Amino acid sequence: MAENKTIQTKKSHKDFRKGLDIFLFLLPAILLFVGILIAPIIVSVYRSFQDWNGFSEGTFIGFENYKELFTNGSIKWMVALKNALILAFFSVFVQLPISLLLALLLGRKYKGERFFLSVYFMPVLISTVVIGQLWLKIYNPDYGLLNTALDALHLSDFKHVWVGEVETALGSVIVPTVWQYIGYHMLLMYAGVKGVSPDLREAAMIDGATNWQVDRYVVIPIIKPVIRTSVIFAVTGSLKTYDLVRILTEGGPFQTTEVPSTLLENMLFLRNRYGMGSTISVMLILLCFAFSLAISAAFKEKD
Repeated sequence: MAENKTIQTKKSHKDFRKGLDIFLFLLPAILLFVGILIAPIIVSVYRSFQDWNGFSEGTFIGFENYKELFTNGSIKWMVALKNALILAFFSVFVQLPISLLLALLLGRKYKGERFFLSVYFMPVLISTVVIGQLWLKIYNPDYGLLNTALDALHLSDFKHVWVGEVETALGSVIVPTVWQYIGYHMLLMYAGVKGVSPDLREAAMIDGATNWQVDRYVVIPIIKPVIRTSVIFAVTGSLKTYDLVRILTEGGPFQTTEVPSTLLENMLFLRNRYGMGSTISVMLILLCFAFSLAISAAFKEKD
């Protein structure tokens, strides 16, 4: 009896030491995660309930910032949110289908596969500042490639000051944003396509399936988890988009291309409304989290 008790004690001590070792190994990552992600979120939530200019002591005002965000027309939150959702729509229904098509084609072991992978992924590697400057040159009303091409095609009536007109500014932001990240999602899906067993492809081909039928009924169902991840990345990335909008239009003209991130910058650095800026940050976190859950639930229902 005493011997069994001693063995149990030693086992418990060994398990404790093992658990302690695991905790110590994970501790740096946990501290980094809490310090970089969790703590700023908590501070943002706390500041969102205050009227704070970033310097003096904040004044607690409850949910007034949230109320003002949705009711004060001068803040343009609903415009910014609408623009982000429009960008998310084009990202999901234009960008991702193109990415999937390219991934399926390259997954068939075409000659020059690696070359095309590199070419399509190159825009992702280029700095967004460079991408923005490139498209500003394309959109330039005087010497830009787009207006020059319209002149050459005798379609001068369709020429615009693309990023300077209310009617075309948002579309001028959407096009390069969608274009830049096609290669990113293509690479994710390509990895999933290459992970499909060749035996499944061969079995389907033996049964008389065409390449497109194999892709539709074999490959796509298998890579659904990858597609789900790409959809989540596309939607949350659209909600958080900032850099290209900032470079191309700065949210103009007349805030027609405003997105939540540029609105956040405006509140923080131009109006010194850090409480309202924190409110926008919290709303962005909640929206990204809600859309992630909704997309995951939608894919589970389809499964």
